[in-house]
Amino acid sequence: MNAVQLAFFRQRLLNERAELEAHLNEVKTAIASHERDSDEADQASFEEELRLSLRQADRESRLINNIDAALQRIENGEYGFCEETGEPIGLPRLLFRPTAKLCIEAKERQERKEHHFRKARGE
Repeated sequence: MNAVQLAFFRQRLLNERAELEAHLNEVKTAIASHERDSDEADQASFEEELRLSLRQADRESRLINNIDAALQRIENGEYGFCEETGEPIGLPRLLFRPTAKLCIEAKERQERKEHHFRKARGE
């Protein structure tokens, strides 16, 4: 991957990270500013929305960690290479998922293995 491509992915990851942080801050602000409602239906509605927001925030926090790891791989010169095979991941896959650590073949093997284990456990 050339320097221009690396710069593109670095900026894309930084932009996505900033958007996620902004959304997480909005969720924190909404939680902090909520006053307990005396109407049970309104309170139940808020609690359901809160539960969904917290699940989304948890996913976004994990994604921020993945973005940080991808940015570190850019700094280390490891970005764009499969952690399993060492082969290039490929630009189409990185454009779709800029945090990808595995090439498509390695990811498919991982998913087949996970599916096999779930099936063996009866899930």
